[in-house]
Amino acid sequence: MTTTLSVPTEPPRTVSPPPRQRRSLAHHASLGALLAVTSVLYLWGLSASGWANAFYAAAAQAGSQSWEAWFFGSSDAGNSITVDKPPAALWITDLSVRVFGLSSWSVLVPEALMGVAAVWLLYATVRRTAGHAAGLLAGAALALTPVAVLMFRYNNPDALLVLLLIGAAYATLRAVESGRTRWLLLAGALIGFGFLTKMLQAFLVLPALSAAWLIAAPVGIGRRIRDLALAGVAMLVSAGWWVLVVELWPADSRPYIGGSQTNSVLELVFGYNGFGRLTGNEVGSVGGQGGAGGAGRWGETGLTRLFNAEMAGQAAWLLPAALVLLVALLWYTRRAPRTDRLRAATVVWGGWLLVTGLVFSMMAGIFHSYYLVALAPAIAAVAGIGTVVLWRQRAALVPRITLAAVLAVTAVWAFVLLRRTPDWQPWLAWTVLVVGVIAALALLAVDRMPRAIATSAAAVAVVVALAGPGGYALVTAATPHSGAIPTAGPQGSGMRMGGARGGGGQTRPPRPAGVQDGTAQPPTGTRPSTGTPGTGMGRPGAGGTGTTGGGAGPGAGRPGAFSGLLGATTPPAAVVQVLKNDANAYTWMAAATGSNSAAGYQLATGNPVMPIGGYNGTDPSPTLQQFQQLVAEGQIHWFIVGGMMGGASASGSDQSKQISAWVAATFTPVTVDGVTLYDLSAAS
Repeated sequence: MTTTLSVPTEPPRTVSPPPRQRRSLAHHASLGALLAVTSVLYLWGLSASGWANAFYAAAAQAGSQSWEAWFFGSSDAGNSITVDKPPAALWITDLSVRVFGLSSWSVLVPEALMGVAAVWLLYATVRRTAGHAAGLLAGAALALTPVAVLMFRYNNPDALLVLLLIGAAYATLRAVESGRTRWLLLAGALIGFGFLTKMLQAFLVLPALSAAWLIAAPVGIGRRIRDLALAGVAMLVSAGWWVLVVELWPADSRPYIGGSQTNSVLELVFGYNGFGRLTGNEVGSVGGQGGAGGAGRWGETGLTRLFNAEMAGQAAWLLPAALVLLVALLWYTRRAPRTDRLRAATVVWGGWLLVTGLVFSMMAGIFHSYYLVALAPAIAAVAGIGTVVLWRQRAALVPRITLAAVLAVTAVWAFVLLRRTPDWQPWLAWTVLVVGVIAALALLAVDRMPRAIATSAAAVAVVVALAGPGGYALVTAATPHSGAIPTAGPQGSGMRMGGARGGGGQTRPPRPAGVQDGTAQPPTGTRPSTGTPGTGMGRPGAGGTGTTGGGAGPGAGRPGAFSGLLGATTPPAAVVQVLKNDANAYTWMAAATGSNSAAGYQLATGNPVMPIGGYNGTDPSPTLQQFQQLVAEGQIHWFIVGGMMGGASASGSDQSKQISAWVAATFTPVTVDGVTLYDLSAAS
């Protein structure tokens, strides 16, 4: 007889992952949530802005049609003139358009993706220094900075510049951690490509990155100096190869260098896009007087500039907090070893913040509020690192007081900024102020609270700090923007350069004498409903085509923009049809004064349009003699009346005016749906 023993079975048990694995899963989930929300914020409704900055959209179109235009960054596929910036940002957009075809999405999606990548890279950089929570705070602060939302949904070069500079900071801190030369060489190369994106602005982070390496690298002083010199060589090579090629290329077989008066990229580097931005001496700039006389055109300079009504709402929401936390971090790490990673990171981000902020505050030349996107990563990083470091020390009285003070200052400053637009969500300002003060008081006693309540108080503090910029970020993403000088935030949050408040995401300079009012430029093929189509079109040299430069959102179509300069034209369908007839028989379907005026016709027709005088109409490209020769050779079909005719500047070339006068005296005008054209083919 066989006896079977039955063993009682237990129900299966669920094995919980170890604490480290649970933390890892939570970290991945929270990072994924941050990047998902950022992606939605940057991509949702992106095409509402149409071409956004038509000046760069037309250049992307040109680069997708001509590899020569791609390499040089030409405004048109006929390669008459380049944009007034180096072409690195255009290289990416041009390739997108070449692969996916010309559309708002193919132009703008690469910018949004670079924005998401910048948020992730900032998180990764800060996390290595101060942990996951600090990385999340920094990433969220960058993602919700209003001007970052604006620029990561726009086709200016700033998105790529920010991504490259964050990458350089990451590589520098990795070099400081490991002492490996290759990381420092990578940092130098990334800054070099930043130069090929927006020239000397990329070099503003150099003092901070160099100081961090020299102070904290875990190698001897001789090695530190040698490796820094090697990184300088890497930077010069990555920045200089394109400049060298352009300078050595025969000038008569490449496009004219836009923004220069002598067809020299070196003049562009050190003049219009270089030291002229500091001194205000920018020959040929819009509204420029040359020297100190033109400085007032771009707003008051001084240490309070970033806090004024035009600038503060763009990126300064956490600036007071970042300055206080920077001091706290420097004090906290004052006795740390030379190679301390936290102090090195503080030097990187704090130096970036101070140097860039001071230059932006004091520069007398061309300055727009969207430049502040270059400050956003440094502000976000210092805020994230400083907050978490003090939170970990909350058992001590001084860190708690500092945290509470930072939150209180942030809430009061947000209240001030929100009250500058009193008609937009008035409840938000008072909510932030009241809840912020209460949360600040709670932080004073957070050391005696149970862990769950303390964590909840910290979460409320973070929400309060980000509520103001978050609100501005959402309205920025929901508002279409177009033209050359967009601004973030709700209508009325910015200031016009003349001192009046602007709206609709568009900041406009004062209108020069002789320039007519314009209307918006939606790139959908429909004509604006405001403005007089024929205004200023009866003769060359009259300022304006009647279809220029406003924003596509609220406030679009209002007068005040530089007609044909800060926004592209939207030509009527009848004009487009006339221009496209036999367009393939000519190198340039048409010519128009100013790059934005030409860009509107080029985008509408798909054919090259020569921008006479470049961006401002003040470059000597082409000269009157060169233009006459091209007309005689039958390379240009039409001349389109409008644009700035060089009238926005008291300096630079007047060749565009001479060309305009010669056309008017030589050819017979034809008016098509209110637009005046001259058929130049009769001369050939």
